[in-house]
Amino acid sequence: MDLFFLPDLIQTDTRVVFSKEESKHIARVMRKSVGDQLQVTNGNGLEMTIKLEQIGQSKVIGKPIKTILHSPLPYQLHIAIAPTKNINRLEWFLEKATEIGIHQITPLICDHSERKLVKAERLDKIIVAALKQSKQFYKPLLNPLISFKDFVATQPKAYIAHCHPGEKEAFFTAVSPKDKITVLIGPEGDFSPKEVSITLENNYRAISLGKQRLRTETAGIIAAHTVALKAQ
Repeated sequence: MDLFFLPDLIQTDTRVVFSKEESKHIARVMRKSVGDQLQVTNGNGLEMTIKLEQIGQSKVIGKPIKTILHSPLPYQLHIAIAPTKNINRLEWFLEKATEIGIHQITPLICDHSERKLVKAERLDKIIVAALKQSKQFYKPLLNPLISFKDFVATQPKAYIAHCHPGEKEAFFTAVSPKDKITVLIGPEGDFSPKEVSITLENNYRAISLGKQRLRTETAGIIAAHTVALKAQ
């Protein structure tokens, strides 16, 4: 059954009016009929089965016939990641991280960042599409773009993945899914030595994601998958 996203949906709704965009998709693309059923989520754990009662080109209305409130993931993962020069690679990361399971994503401006602007609305649409495709019921929070310095100032505890020499813990053995987990992933040129020093001065834990030198988006996916795997 197809899943749709309505952020204002609440468990006590007795009538559901789909957005103009979702209504157009239901009527014109999927060609649904009165009496057909759809699943809807608000991205906060609610799953609602809707029976369609009215179908128009710009407004589709349905009646709830079943609701389920899903438990959240057994872990809380926040990845702060430098946007890639090729925005398609960041979008790929957002899509796959949403499918795997993640709570928060923060685009991070670093000393070596080649991209310092992102279109938040576009990125949020990528997340919503991945949410619906993978039938997740909790939508990851996309935070505003922030500088490395300001982010570190607000995060008292985190892991940082970098390629500079020095002692590092293997992320798989270091991480505990029972904790709130924040991981910093740098840009194509890696974090600067100064940035690494700042994090270590703030008691961040330097980690290794493996022996290979990974692209930014690959490192983000490895971090997300490692936490999900350990939580099973």
